[in-house]
This record gives sequence, C-alpha cells and structure tokens, in this order.
Amino acid sequence: MNLEEIIIAIVRIIGSLPVLFSPFFGGLAVIAIDLSDLFLMQSLQLGGVSNYQQFDKILDCFYLVTFFIVSRRWDTTTKNILTGLFIYRLIGMIMFEIFSERLVLFIFPNFFEFAFIFFAYKFQFNRFNNISINSKLAIIVIIGSAKIMHEYVLHVWQELDNHTAMELLRKIIE
Repeated sequence: MNLEEIIIAIVRIIGSLPVLFSPFFGGLAVIAIDLSDLFLMQSLQLGGVSNYQQFDKILDCFYLVTFFIVSRRWDTTTKNILTGLFIYRLIGMIMFEIFSERLVLFIFPNFFEFAFIFFAYKFQFNRFNNISINSKLAIIVIIGSAKIMHEYVLHVWQELDNHTAMELLRKIIE
C-alpha cells in the first residue's frame, strides 16, 4: 500500500465508527465518508489507488460490519431482514472479487445499506411503527428502486468513471 491508500483507508475505517454510537446520523456520515475517497484520491496525489473498485469494496466491509453489529441490537424481524441483506451483499462482493466484473455489483446491489438507514431512522425517531403493509411495500419499492438506479449508474453505465469528483460537484452546483 502506498501513502495515499493508507490515508484513505484510515479515513474510511475511522469513518465507519460513528454508526456504533448514533445509527442514523452515523450511518449517513459513513455514506458521505464512503464517497470522500473519490475527492481524497484527486486531492492527495500521493501514489494513487492501484485498483479502486477492489480497494473500495474491501473498505466497504468495515462499515458494513459496523452496520451489521448495530443491527443486532434491534428486534428479531429487523435483525433477520438485515442479516439476509448483509449476506446477499457479501455474496456479491465475494463474486466481484472472484470475477472482477462490475456487473456483479449491479446484480447484487447494496440493499443492506439503504435498509439499515431506513431502520436506523425508524428506531431513532420512532417512525413507521403503525403504517399499513401497502405503505411498507411502497417504501421498500422506492428505496429498492433508488438503490438499483444508484448501482446501475455506478457499475453498468459507468459514466461517472469519466469525470473527476470535483468535475461532478461543479456540474451539480452550476
């Protein structure tokens, strides 16, 4: 590992810890920190990241494990749902490591992350306890659709690979 990879790894690993103390806000912070490596890579210029996708997925394991640890505090149904989604994502990450094909990440989207944020919000703010099954299904479809679009943009379309994080930020701001 070069100095740039070490710095990014430290930021990502330490950035995974707030979720242990504040699941919802810590979870949002983790997601923001996960994106920060794109900006760090372009700012540091200390040797580059040799295989970004592989490096990113390895570092993702740290925050996924912290999310999983927190999920063990919640009720049985929530634990079971999140355990299934956690395992599903791990299978996808393992297959990605074996085949080095980004399409695998689209086929095995990270539903675990979005579901965790939903449940963290639910438990932190005591919301969604008395909603109908149809409302719950609608929420699942909306969250799932957003995640599928996110994974498609990142791993199938791959247009973001052609722009720096700063270029994208400028386009969003303009």
